[in-house]
Amino acid sequence: MLGASLWLAVAGLVQAQVRDTGDYLARMDTDANATVSLAEYQQWMGYAFERMDRNGDGTLSPGELPGGRGRAVTRQAHLATLAAAFKRQDLDGNGVLDARELAAPPQ
Repeated sequence: MLGASLWLAVAGLVQAQVRDTGDYLARMDTDANATVSLAEYQQWMGYAFERMDRNGDGTLSPGELPGGRGRAVTRQAHLATLAAAFKRQDLDGNGVLDARELAAPPQ
């Protein structure tokens, strides 16, 4: 499970980069099809993980986590957590997120 401190760091980075849902969609939607796939979602949301993984070993050690403590988080575990969040956010179950689903409160 992804630690709350990592989620807060991700949310802070995302909020600093976007102004509204349209901006959020445009930045995440790398193929410009007006929807966000799981891969696009994981790539965007994985940004914080990559920045925090200072030694590049694919695991956030306690020292790399906000506050310098917590349980280690692997890239695989982080991607699995993001996939679960994506699935909950995909309200119509069609495998992509549209602007309405991106704007909805996290499920």
